[in-house]
Amino acid sequence: MSEGEKKRGFMGWYFGSNLLIRILLGLIFGVAAGLLLKDKILWVQPFGDLFIRLLKMIVVPVILFSLIVGTASISPYRLGRVGIKIIIYYLITTVFAVAIGLIFANLFKPGLGLELAGAEAGGFELKRPSLVNTFLNIVPTNPVEALSKGDVLPIIFFALLFGIGLSLLRESEKEELRTSANIVYNFANGAAEVMYKIVRGIMEYAPIGVFALVAVVLAKEGPRVIGPLATAVGAEYLAIVVHVAVVYGLILRFFGLRLSKFLAHAKEAIITAFVTRSSSGTLPVSMACAENMGISKGTYSFTLPLGATINMDGTSIYQGVCALFIAFAVGHQLPLSDQLIVIVTALLASIGTAGVPGAGAIMLLLVLNSVGLPVEPGTPVAAAYAMILGVDAIFDMGRTCINVTGDLVGTSVVAKSEGDLDISKWS
Repeated sequence: MSEGEKKRGFMGWYFGSNLLIRILLGLIFGVAAGLLLKDKILWVQPFGDLFIRLLKMIVVPVILFSLIVGTASISPYRLGRVGIKIIIYYLITTVFAVAIGLIFANLFKPGLGLELAGAEAGGFELKRPSLVNTFLNIVPTNPVEALSKGDVLPIIFFALLFGIGLSLLRESEKEELRTSANIVYNFANGAAEVMYKIVRGIMEYAPIGVFALVAVVLAKEGPRVIGPLATAVGAEYLAIVVHVAVVYGLILRFFGLRLSKFLAHAKEAIITAFVTRSSSGTLPVSMACAENMGISKGTYSFTLPLGATINMDGTSIYQGVCALFIAFAVGHQLPLSDQLIVIVTALLASIGTAGVPGAGAIMLLLVLNSVGLPVEPGTPVAAAYAMILGVDAIFDMGRTCINVTGDLVGTSVVAKSEGDLDISKWS
């Protein structure tokens, strides 16, 4: 349905308006309703629970099909040196990103003292898996059982292996195998697109869900939740600044390039990503910036689209900060073993998150589930998750900005290492 049809059709005034503005209004009205009406607004809780159930419904199929398609899209026979270098770069910087997010979350401890669990928690209990068992359980004994139970890490592992096998078959010398593999790939791609469509539909309900969830939280907890949430936003943006200055700065310096010159070249793509909150939408601008940097088209035409698919530095910072915010908010501190699981989950899941509307919020569900903090309707974890979702657009601007910045940094250093960079543009 086109934007024009939305504005003229059923509830055109709602569907034709900007979704970001609607979610922010839902947050504002939810805060006001919770503070002013208090117990009188608790009747809206089922509307918030419905939103959580809708999100949980699509998590497993989204991550399964997205990871299969994302992995199968990378041809192992065509990667070459450039592909291997850029993938190594993307994986390493993603690990650093989520680690930096966790460091700042541990420093600022956003959510500490909220204790949303309170009396309402009832039998709520944090399930801390053993680190050794967690890594062993990454390999599922029955993938179908893992899918039915929603076990995150086994699903990710199986989807990655399936995608790699599918990618190899798509390059087979036997035409029959290639044809069969392409049929499976097209099915997975089609299924992924169907899920993205469903996600977009669910996000249309997000303003109502956010209103209900936030109103209930504020009615029960009062205004004291606002400060910790602002702390979480501040922690993410400070982590972003450090990641750019330290990680990207050192990588560029190692290859004889200056961060200040890079930022001058990349500023249009960085600003576009911040405003649009879309890595894919920023791709043409990123390519234009790469051209101005003196990077050959043969390099950036491969590395930038790949980065938009698998490189999630900003999203990984967000996972670290928000996972600890939610843990602190419900009165639990994640030990080092659980924080390592957060890093592993964020790294593995990053391959399948690109192109999904609300990708960061969906990925956060996976991360929370992997450390025994599932988002279930009516639980303190769902309440804390609702607070994050209410200001997700603010988080999203920063994380998308760094996702795109990381793509361009990787493209620059790989081009330099391959002799595909016009160094005169950096003088």
